[in-house]
Amino acid sequence: MKIITIVGARPQFIKAAVVSREIEKHNMESSTDKIDEIIVHTGQHYDDNMSDVFFKEMQIPVPRYHLGIGGGMHGAMTGRMLESLEGLMLEEKPDVVLVYGDTNSTLAGALAAAKLCIPVAHVEAGLRSYNMQMPEEINRILTDRVSRRLFCPTETAVNNLKREGAGEWPGVQVHNVGDVMYDAALFYCKQARAGQIVAELLERHKKGFYLATVHRQENTDDPVRLGSIITTLDKIAEKLPVILPVHPRTRKNLNRIGTDIKNIVCIEPVGYFDMICLLDNCRAVFTDSGGVQKEAYFFHKPCITLRDETEWVELVEHGYNCLVGAERELILAAEKEFVQRTRDYSIPLYGDGRAGERIVDILHRLR
Repeated sequence: MKIITIVGARPQFIKAAVVSREIEKHNMESSTDKIDEIIVHTGQHYDDNMSDVFFKEMQIPVPRYHLGIGGGMHGAMTGRMLESLEGLMLEEKPDVVLVYGDTNSTLAGALAAAKLCIPVAHVEAGLRSYNMQMPEEINRILTDRVSRRLFCPTETAVNNLKREGAGEWPGVQVHNVGDVMYDAALFYCKQARAGQIVAELLERHKKGFYLATVHRQENTDDPVRLGSIITTLDKIAEKLPVILPVHPRTRKNLNRIGTDIKNIVCIEPVGYFDMICLLDNCRAVFTDSGGVQKEAYFFHKPCITLRDETEWVELVEHGYNCLVGAERELILAAEKEFVQRTRDYSIPLYGDGRAGERIVDILHRLR
């Protein structure tokens, strides 16, 4: 069996590492019925700190193809990926194309495969923020609609797809497999060691710090929202350090609007192991990332989400997460009140850590 795996951005590298490890395990246990996985890196995240470091430290197989397609407007980027992936699939003739999450790489891989009548399997299917201004929401909805196997991380995601009629789509199966990012957290937390820069930060701020990430287009491309978020975090950092790994897009837009940062500890983007160490040691998380919201929960940290909505609604419902958007007063109030609450993290929201195993078992039967 031949599978093409499409990746292009940080969260996808983490998710793919889980499934690739299970594919390798399957191949070691099977003498004849092996799976040939061809990893294709679109190049959507092309900075070493956003890409190569993940493959090295997570021991993900080196991509067999690297398309080098990064930067530019959404339509142009997706179009170039679609053209390259179509030719690659015609050459390789895979049995299945596996895509992750909600990026332009996800959509391009799904469309290229669907138009060639190659079954598409979507990991992290069924998520909905119901904000059609988000490029990610458009990508995930369209990807779900052309996929044959929909691998959901939660029962909420399953119910979202049922409401959209997925159970009646010909040849489509919906599976609640659990969250592969939970698999990753359980597996890699045992071996994660901080690099020199993060280790020095942890030593310097051993009395406590907040961790922040800001990268979503709705925040970074809006000068008012970005300015409000950063100046508020800078205010919070007057009393407790805020460590902010700065995404390239965020850095570019901060330079453009000239925001004066006095207190935030700004560092370059970090690899997964460094991120685990920061999450494990911080007091709370401020983020607009979908993945980091869950990672905060995995490491039992309260999460203040710098968005107006979230696809991870169960985190809000159970009190692990609160939505504050970019409003200064809401962010300050959440830091003062929400962070201090006591929480029970024993509620199993994202499966049992065997999502990757279930995905490979189902894929193996998809021919």
